[in-house]
Amino acid sequence: MNRILCITVAAVLPFAMASLAVAHPDHPIASDSLYEPAQPFVNCYECEGHGHGHDLKEGRPDTHAPAGLMGDHVHHQGEYMVEYKYRKMYMDGNRYGSRRVTDTEALTVTGINFMATPTQMDMDMHMIHFMYGATDDITLYIMPMWMELTMDHLRGNGTTFTTFNSGFGDLHFGALVLLHDTESTDLIFNFGMSAPTGNIHGTTTNANPMGAETQMPYPMQLGSGTFNFRPGITYKKYWDMASMGLQLQTNLPVGENYRDYAVGNEYQLNWWFARRVTEPFALTFRTEALWRENYRGAGDPQLNPNMISTARTDMRGGFWCNLGFGGIYQFCDGSRLNVEMVLPVAQDLDGVQLETDYSMAASWSKAW
Repeated sequence: MNRILCITVAAVLPFAMASLAVAHPDHPIASDSLYEPAQPFVNCYECEGHGHGHDLKEGRPDTHAPAGLMGDHVHHQGEYMVEYKYRKMYMDGNRYGSRRVTDTEALTVTGINFMATPTQMDMDMHMIHFMYGATDDITLYIMPMWMELTMDHLRGNGTTFTTFNSGFGDLHFGALVLLHDTESTDLIFNFGMSAPTGNIHGTTTNANPMGAETQMPYPMQLGSGTFNFRPGITYKKYWDMASMGLQLQTNLPVGENYRDYAVGNEYQLNWWFARRVTEPFALTFRTEALWRENYRGAGDPQLNPNMISTARTDMRGGFWCNLGFGGIYQFCDGSRLNVEMVLPVAQDLDGVQLETDYSMAASWSKAW
């Protein structure tokens, strides 16, 4: 039921907003009459040459998607962009399917008597995003990232321990192709890939009470271990003081890694709406439906799937429905500050897993 509701909202809202703008051209969505920009910013933009072209998409903050998304815009030929992006995800407590369970229940709720269970996880990602307009229709990009993972655990005997891993994650790169372009719309295909630069053999001495070194389970590894195809497609529509976008993004591993598994296919369907409350500042709202399949293959031979749920390949998938709220501010020099908070409204997980409490993203970008 939650999945149907989430998909229905994501499918209906874009058409409702577009219909409103078409049927009522004087509505605030399609008109800027209710929001006169502050005079200092108008002067700033006049000096910089913004806001005077015939292209509705020039000189506005919401040509970029909310901070939690990527692969949503292209650049003119010869133009460069650099972006620093920070993302955080926080998980606290377990779910069995869609039902919350206590940490003690998580040890046995699946019918398997696990020796330990995760209770909390922090994931921090620092990304440097480089883009270059090879032509007006093709933008190349590459994005290295640094990851920091922390997970707290409870043993069956009541004792606790914490594991930590950090290092470079998988390297994302690709090309964004502008398939269709009008004054008020964009259609962009993301020919994306990732290379297995993230470590998948991280170990810890904290899990074993005797201090022996053991392999950390799947969520604590930094990469996938495989080359992944990451195709996606984005449609965007602009009005004078508003815009919306619809994006399908995927992550599809190719084969299995050298530890005999592949992470599950991932499919993200996002819709967002941005409202410019002043010329330089837009508020954003986003709905997301996220499907993630279980891992494939025999599984890492160094992991005991009966020891802890995070060591099982059949307890990695699920469905998440999320809502995002944020804002984008464009400075006079054209750089952007983009922030977003994302909250889950429904989660249906395979087996027992940590539930997601929230995620957030913040970025600063500059093109020249």
